Amino acid sequence: MADWQSEQRARDGRLAAGSKFAAGKMVAPNDTTALLEAVIRPKDRICLEGDNQKQADFLAACLAKADPKVLHDLHVVQSGIVLPEHIDLFEKGIAKKLDFSYSGPQSHALPRVLRSGKVELGAIHTYIELFARYFVDLTPHVALTVARSADLAGNLYMGPNTEDSPAVIEATAFKGGIVVAQVNEVVDKLPRVDIPGDRVDFVVVAPKPFYVEPLFTRDPASITEIQILAAMMAIKGIYAEYGITRLNHGIGFNTAAIELLLPTYAEKLGLKGKIATHWALNPHPTLIPAIESGWVKQIHSFGSEVGMDAYMRARSDIYFTGRDGSMSSSRMYCQLAGLYATDLFIGSTLQIDLNGNSSTVTADRIAGFGGAPNMGSDAHGRRHPSEPWLKAGREAVDGRPQLMRGRKLVVQLVESFSEKMVPVFVEKLDSLELAEKFKLDLAPVMIYGDDVTHIVSEEGIANLLLCRTAEEREQAIRGIAGFTDVGRRRDRKMVEKLRERKIIRRPEDLGINPLDAHRSMLAARSIEDLMHWSGNLYDPPNKFRNW
Repeated sequence: MADWQSEQRARDGRLAAGSKFAAGKMVAPNDTTALLEAVIRPKDRICLEGDNQKQADFLAACLAKADPKVLHDLHVVQSGIVLPEHIDLFEKGIAKKLDFSYSGPQSHALPRVLRSGKVELGAIHTYIELFARYFVDLTPHVALTVARSADLAGNLYMGPNTEDSPAVIEATAFKGGIVVAQVNEVVDKLPRVDIPGDRVDFVVVAPKPFYVEPLFTRDPASITEIQILAAMMAIKGIYAEYGITRLNHGIGFNTAAIELLLPTYAEKLGLKGKIATHWALNPHPTLIPAIESGWVKQIHSFGSEVGMDAYMRARSDIYFTGRDGSMSSSRMYCQLAGLYATDLFIGSTLQIDLNGNSSTVTADRIAGFGGAPNMGSDAHGRRHPSEPWLKAGREAVDGRPQLMRGRKLVVQLVESFSEKMVPVFVEKLDSLELAEKFKLDLAPVMIYGDDVTHIVSEEGIANLLLCRTAEEREQAIRGIAGFTDVGRRRDRKMVEKLRERKIIRRPEDLGINPLDAHRSMLAARSIEDLMHWSGNLYDPPNKFRNW
């Protein structure tokens, strides 16, 4: 006779084992490693948040102290490999297999453990791809989450950093899994309930507040004049020409420059109210001047940003805030918004090949993708029109076909050379070599070239929508690749013909004088300036304070 309750009995066994270390749902910090050894089994799938900002750092440290004879061969399924302890799990043999999305701070350590054979890499996902698999074939057996506070019933308040937690917890709790929450404090009454207590099995009050990575803070003092020039071209040659109002910006100084040029350069162009009004975006401090200048109407966020809590609370017309006044974020909802409800994604990358494929994987760095493959893709399920979407669709075809569909604008904004004069434009992506080396079925490409519509460098804009052959596409990319080997091998006559057809446009073609690209154009030129723009509501992290 079929047994339909095996998962429930397994969960009851885990709960019973863990309850030996708990008073109700509450677990003492000193008992946390023992709790984890009791509720986790060898070869379990675990999600240790591990988002790209907030970190269950105490639970990570406690899991890394587990006895490898008790816990081993775990399958880690989490979006962010951010903490050293995340790498320690593999080096100690506690974990073996990895499916993830982003590894920024550990991007140099990850290749090392891959080479050592201590990590079996499943796949590098985009965020909602990984979240989707939580509900299909990568459902966690145990989720280790993190919140600001809990009550005795296990209800959780996460504040602005809700991030991945609802997706992780729902998949785990409703499929026979165990949920353990690290919190800063236990209180009698929560400001709001983000996660109901019936989905949480154990709560640990950590010795100190959980760590949040200030991932989206960019100091305006580090923005260069080359980045300002490229930002001017993007604003005038793409945002203005397509009328981009709904958009997402990737992380980087390049996009920060655009944000800081909105109240100055874009204002002089008469673009206020015509571009950059509705955003799917984390709370970028560099967007504060544009908000204060009346450019921005609404922002929905994937997560929060360190130091922005009070500002977001005071700008509830702009941000999505709860009845308690604090912002609520959702990486899954905002990724869906970026996929279907925006007309432009613009972001940077580490390498671009001659087909426009881009990747953040290099010979010595595996940064993962985060949300870029999702935000930077043309959603074929989209059915609502907008003028930018339709215009891009018309540019991509000859004539006017009877059955017409639009195109999302996907822009790669890069400098021809990155740090240490490493070329961004390459003949072959390093990710192909990595795939061969580690016998991966799929080379880790961040954004496929057939999704990329424009590439912007300091040399100009390449509009790939207007290319009609593979040769035109290659020469359009070579034509803006600067003094890299790729750029020097351009066919100059063909590049000039592409320029005549406005497939390639230089700054002067857009009426931009490169000498005008000066730091004085930035609405804020330091973190302190951003703080003053906010009316001192923005409280910058200490690492960015130099006054």
